Amino acid sequence: MIPNAALLRRTALVSRAVSLSSIALCIGLWIRAKTVDQEERGNAERRAIFVGLWPAMFWLIGDSIDDVAHRAPER
Repeated sequence: MIPNAALLRRTALVSRAVSLSSIALCIGLWIRAKTVDQEERGNAERRAIFVGLWPAMFWLIGDSIDDVAHRAPER
């Protein structure tokens, strides 16, 4: 059973909000990486870069869900 279009659009909106939130998290982690000591800085920067890969994935998931929502019949 495919959920109705309104639920899918809401899910797409949440996915895009998570994408924007992960950008903010990445920036926060990057700023925090500058405050740790030299021994842990590399690990903190890698963590920020890893989180920086998430926004595109969440945004594309939202786009895919939105495409399905436009094809789903209203109930």
